[in-house]
Order: sequence, then C-alpha cells, then structure tokens
Amino acid sequence: MSKRDELITKYAADIKDKIGQTPDMDLLTKVTIGCGPSIYNADAATVSGSDQSELDTVKKNFLIKKLGLSDGPKLDEGIASVVEAYGKSNRNKYRAVVYYLLTKHFGKESVYK
Repeated sequence: MSKRDELITKYAADIKDKIGQTPDMDLLTKVTIGCGPSIYNADAATVSGSDQSELDTVKKNFLIKKLGLSDGPKLDEGIASVVEAYGKSNRNKYRAVVYYLLTKHFGKESVYK
C-alpha cells in the first residue's frame, strides 16, 4: 500500500469515527490527490481551526480558487460548521478531510468529476 493510500485510509477513518459519516471514497481520493504534496508535510497536512489566518487561506485558496465560490459570509459559516463537525477540541484536522467536508457542504463534488 502506498503512503497516499495509507493516508486516504486514515482520512476515511477520521470521517467515520469523528464525524459519523460514511465517506465517499472516490471523492475523498480525488480531494486528497488535489492537496498535492502538502499531505506529506506534518504542518501543511493539518488545518488549525483556531488560526484565523489559516482559515482565511482555506477560504481564499480552496473555496474561492478551487471550488469557484464567491466570497461572502456563507463561506465563513461553511468553514465554521465543518470545524465544528470535525470537533473544535480535535487538534489534528487533516487538510484533505476539511477540504472533503467543505466540498460536500457546498455541493461542489462536480469540481472533482
């Protein structure tokens, strides 16, 4: 099993155990591949739910640039609901899982088809 496959398995377990959803493995795989090499870097692989500058980066680089959404309060609300669902006390919020959840939240799965 490749390193990426191991990470995807770990992300799927996070979605199942911490959020209580059954992951769409095809979408999760595509989102993970879309994260590029950041998933292998300990710092870049996670998102700090309490760091506003990091959340702004997620909004600007993922929601606006990648998913093509328009900036507005709905984006901040979506990020807040995903962070809440993942668990504010959970320190390791994997970037691929956060992006997967945001993709599902905004119904933008078509970006990865």
